[in-house]
Amino acid sequence: MTTPTHRTDEYPELSLVFPVFDEAPNVDRVIEAACKTGEQLVSSFEVVVVDDGSRDGSAQLIDRWSARDPRVRAVRHASNIGYGAALRSGLTAARGELIFFSDADLQFDLAELANLLAHSRDFDIVAGYRSPRRDPWPRVAIARTWALMVRGIFGLRIRDIDCAFKLFHRRVIAALPLASVGAFINTELLVRAQAAGFRIHQIPVSHRRRRYGQQTGARPRVVIRAALELMRLYRTLPSVRATKARSSRPGPFPG
Repeated sequence: MTTPTHRTDEYPELSLVFPVFDEAPNVDRVIEAACKTGEQLVSSFEVVVVDDGSRDGSAQLIDRWSARDPRVRAVRHASNIGYGAALRSGLTAARGELIFFSDADLQFDLAELANLLAHSRDFDIVAGYRSPRRDPWPRVAIARTWALMVRGIFGLRIRDIDCAFKLFHRRVIAALPLASVGAFINTELLVRAQAAGFRIHQIPVSHRRRRYGQQTGARPRVVIRAALELMRLYRTLPSVRATKARSSRPGPFPG
């Protein structure tokens, strides 16, 4: 953790975590944006970037950043394991009392992390939902179907489960035995957090379409893996199948 030029003592140490797989066109931009955001918002922060076996030079770009900026920490997987595994590695490596994660594809304005921080004293988790969501309609349709299925099985009333713009207190991450290696990780995080009684607050965040690289979340094998992991969690946590949501802002599911 390091101290930025513009010191702000209102919040505790912050870790910004980014899983990366073949994001070479975005790596420099997202790390630069993360450092700028940390400097503006908190007095002490780190940027944890997890390379999940990239083959396009992403790992080398991350290593270059970590070598020249002590605020940037590189975590590397020798091979591509999956989004959930990369995120879990980043959450485990994070040292901050507040832990934020997002994707490296620049679909979010990291400056809006300020809005999540503003609610961090009153809630254990602050989860963004994309408003409006700028993805192609097939991806939105899949997300809406998934949200309805998860709500029916686990009683999870979250507007945008897979929105990669979430802030947690360290105690939440420490309490949850996460196991997902794929795209199911967001669902597992929220379902387990709800079952454990953590308070979840939802706020809208801006969203833009990916400009560089390719999305993988809607690929058939990714969806199938998520469905299999959902069934495993269903068997593991039968007590939460009908749990009512504790989120502060339930409502419709824009996807």
